[in-house]
Amino acid sequence: MRIASWNVNSIRARVDRVVAFLERHDVDVLAIQETKCRDDQLPLLAFEAAGYEVAHVGFNQWNGVAIASRVGLEDVQPGFDGMPLWGDSQAAEARAMSALCAGVRVWSLYVPNGRGLEDPHMVYKLAWLEQLAACSAGWLTADPQAQIALMGDWNIAPQDDDVWSMDYYRDKSHVSEPERAAFRAVLDAGYSDVVRPHAPGPGTYTYWDYTQLAFPKKRGMRIDFCLASAALAARVGGAFIDREERKGKGASDHAPVVIDLTAG
Repeated sequence: MRIASWNVNSIRARVDRVVAFLERHDVDVLAIQETKCRDDQLPLLAFEAAGYEVAHVGFNQWNGVAIASRVGLEDVQPGFDGMPLWGDSQAAEARAMSALCAGVRVWSLYVPNGRGLEDPHMVYKLAWLEQLAACSAGWLTADPQAQIALMGDWNIAPQDDDVWSMDYYRDKSHVSEPERAAFRAVLDAGYSDVVRPHAPGPGTYTYWDYTQLAFPKKRGMRIDFCLASAALAARVGGAFIDREERKGKGASDHAPVVIDLTAG
């Protein structure tokens, strides 16, 4: 089975590219982030025509997560227990959802950006990650053999070689020690980065800003990951980042991350 994750930066603007990607790489399950639409605005017909079911959580033109599957889409769960709220109205954002796909609990996660080290959004980001780590540990306590994929845009570069220049990013979000510690806490809960062994750095990125010719200058960040439980990690036979999807007209600023699973 082949599973993938992609921050598409507006599904309505890029649905044709997304469906073409699914077909070209023969992907069974895709975790999608930053759909930027409400549930009723999701372009379902294109996915259905390609043979995929889709579950989606989106409340407005911001955030939004989805899972597209052609191997089953069961027990869909929007959000995780105790997921922190945001804003003056203290509302839940569309940043997490999961579904059972052919025995694998696939999560599509769009971790809050943080914006700046002193920004209230950073407090929200760290609280969000802390609760995710707690829940992730609890899922494995309940079932140590659970096959879980925590996939998505983590908005964290956990190692120095995950950014093109630490001097450039120093004192900025995404590379601070509190953010990296929050990422490590999820790993310590019983998960592992299953892409890095197959796509090592330095110079391996999943995101390039649209400005300042960041992509052709190779000024990127690795911030999109699949963290897998031990039972799922044992099935990973390969993985890659499709850098080609960052090229051309209408590209997202993120590249997809693709993982191959052996039969389980």
